[in-house]
Amino acid sequence: MAFFFVMILTVLASLKFLYSVIWVPCRIQQIFRKQGIKGPNCGSYFGNTAEMIRMTDEALSKSIPFKHDIVHRVLPDYYRWSAKYGKNFLCWFGVTPRLVLVDPDMIKEILLGTIDNIDRDSFNPLAKPLIGDGLPGLMGHKWAAHRKIATPAFNLEKVKAWVPEMIASVTEMLDKWGELIGERDEFEMDVHKEFYNLAGEVSSRTAFGSNFRKGMRIFELQQQQKFLSYKALQNVYIPGFRLFPSKYNKLRWKLAKETRESMRMLIDTCRITSEDSKGFLGELMSSGNRNKLRGELDIEEVIDECKTFFFGWEATANTLTWAILLLAQDQEWQEKAREEVLQVCKGNEHLTAENLPELKIVDMIIKETLRLYPPDNIITRKAMKNIKVGNLNIPAKTELYMPQTVVHHDTEIWGPDANEFNPARFVEPPKHLGAYFPFGLGGRICIGRNLAMAEAKIILATIIKQLSFTVSPSYVHAPMMLVMVQPQHGAHVLVRKISPSSSFSVRNL
Repeated sequence: MAFFFVMILTVLASLKFLYSVIWVPCRIQQIFRKQGIKGPNCGSYFGNTAEMIRMTDEALSKSIPFKHDIVHRVLPDYYRWSAKYGKNFLCWFGVTPRLVLVDPDMIKEILLGTIDNIDRDSFNPLAKPLIGDGLPGLMGHKWAAHRKIATPAFNLEKVKAWVPEMIASVTEMLDKWGELIGERDEFEMDVHKEFYNLAGEVSSRTAFGSNFRKGMRIFELQQQQKFLSYKALQNVYIPGFRLFPSKYNKLRWKLAKETRESMRMLIDTCRITSEDSKGFLGELMSSGNRNKLRGELDIEEVIDECKTFFFGWEATANTLTWAILLLAQDQEWQEKAREEVLQVCKGNEHLTAENLPELKIVDMIIKETLRLYPPDNIITRKAMKNIKVGNLNIPAKTELYMPQTVVHHDTEIWGPDANEFNPARFVEPPKHLGAYFPFGLGGRICIGRNLAMAEAKIILATIIKQLSFTVSPSYVHAPMMLVMVQPQHGAHVLVRKISPSSSFSVRNL
């Protein structure tokens, strides 16, 4: 009798497996093919992931000329499949249908869609320790509640209050660079590594106030967790595997435990003293207190939002890295930006929050950098029920995959020079919302975008005021996707002081 029962369960499990792996993908594939959307077949439980990984590994095995046509390297699967199936196509991440869309009108419609129809796609459980239940990982009404509580911590007045912390951090970095250069004419350095360290410094200062030194350890832990998350995101998740005591899972658990314990200690300190009330942590806690009617964040939720905060600063570090490389390659725009900064600062004055709007050329350079090398590279959403986008009928549970890099480099949108560095294209804002979205669009637009732009402008302006950059002969152009778009082999540039009389300190600006 027991054997017969086991056989029935086995047959039912097999039928369910065949239904989800063969019948459902075939049906969805037919729905899209009837609408003119083609793509590679699903094939198996793992979909097209093996081919995606193979194409990525192949792309990362060789560098490219220092040009900005990077789609074939950071998104090799899109590059090859779009050539075969068209700009919009269907592929499979496991048994999940992934509709790849690069049409600006459709992207605008999706990202501005209502929360009941379209929401964020669910994370791979193995990647969840990176941000926990912070804003990027939440959905539905819980996301809406967290967003309302967190938003006041990022208003313009709070951003202005954090400007001195940013100045203090870049001051210390420039002093260290000055010691490295000494009396030499020029010095080679990997600015990518430097900006990562600076990101940790700034995020720790603005998150934890006077406790920023302790926050640096949290930043280091999050960096380690990021690499593990990237490995997980490349593969289809097998249900229950997050509980298996594998080598990487044990490391994930260890890092997550130490991160949460460190943050709890800092939160306890913030509760005891008002000394750190200007930091993001203090603002988040006070915002929670001011929003009790909407539900106050508990300590675990505050921890998750702080983890998200750290993750955001990495995007700024990558943006600064690419901006310096672009200016090192284009001396004309570098000089234009420097002249503007000298004029705004009137010689030796500090940059302030009030004169940031005057840095129009610097602003255009950062926006063009975000166009050519968008940090996130891809935005995903999920159809929560059957929907219609444009003229396409999309079945429920379809993943909507919108590669920013592809849209930002589209010659039909940006013209024949789409793959060239030309900040002048941002003299006027882009005419189409769905053509340029480095921070996303709609209700889920990046909550820290104002802070990110302010930090990037302050740091870039402060640096180019005192230093000039050229591309080092040792630089290898190899943009890659590691959660965000970053240089695979670092960003080596030659650094020179602007004048021998420079004391190399923003305290004298």
